[in-house]
Amino acid sequence: MANAIYPDLKGRTVVITGGGQGIGAATVRLFADQGAKVGFIDIAEKPSQALADELNQGGATVLFKKADITDIEALKDAIADISATLGPVTVLVNNAAHDQRHKFFEVTPDYFDDRIAVNLKHAFFAAQAAIPDMIAAGGGTIVNLGSGSWLMGSEDLSAYATAKSAAYGLTRVLAREFGKDNIRVNCVIPGWIMTERQLALWVDEAGEEAIARNQVLKRKLVPDDIAKAVLFLASEQSSGMTNQQIIVDGGWH
Repeated sequence: MANAIYPDLKGRTVVITGGGQGIGAATVRLFADQGAKVGFIDIAEKPSQALADELNQGGATVLFKKADITDIEALKDAIADISATLGPVTVLVNNAAHDQRHKFFEVTPDYFDDRIAVNLKHAFFAAQAAIPDMIAAGGGTIVNLGSGSWLMGSEDLSAYATAKSAAYGLTRVLAREFGKDNIRVNCVIPGWIMTERQLALWVDEAGEEAIARNQVLKRKLVPDDIAKAVLFLASEQSSGMTNQQIIVDGGWH
């Protein structure tokens, strides 16, 4: 099935955090297909550079910046470099995250702070870095990615789920504060998405049974399912939508 075309995305500068693999890479690809100028930030250099090279060889405009998103100055510098190279940022996708499993009683204050840094803090400061470009351009869109883990009450993900639940809180306050500047802010909540990481680490026989039992749609969800929702929210086809949480989980909830 052919993907939808969003003419207003052509030529716009898009920043995607964690764009080298999984949902992020699918989102980079779909924005590039729309003719957007895509800058993405990731710490994984080899797959990220390979993705950028592949898309650029196909005629897209894609810029990879290596940075640790938990280093806020490095993150801001990467966004500034993308803006300077590709033009003012008018779309920000806060995708980066890490769903490492952890036992509740084994979580230390340092580990908790690390999970907040990798799953929430960077989204706040990426928005802080990109919003001035959007204000100057007369508007823009931010899409924050949350997680269905907090809706499910998933075990062994207490710190992760706490951080990702806050993505919707961040969405609501930014939407309210910057709506006057024509900046729309929405949140996508993925269900269990079959990224390479999930398939390699977590999708066992019990996981297969849980998907079959809990999802209304009896198929596995893939990164493109999330990327398509992100593109819709970034485009002017959703121009009346802000301050919203969109769940893409096959009907699990």
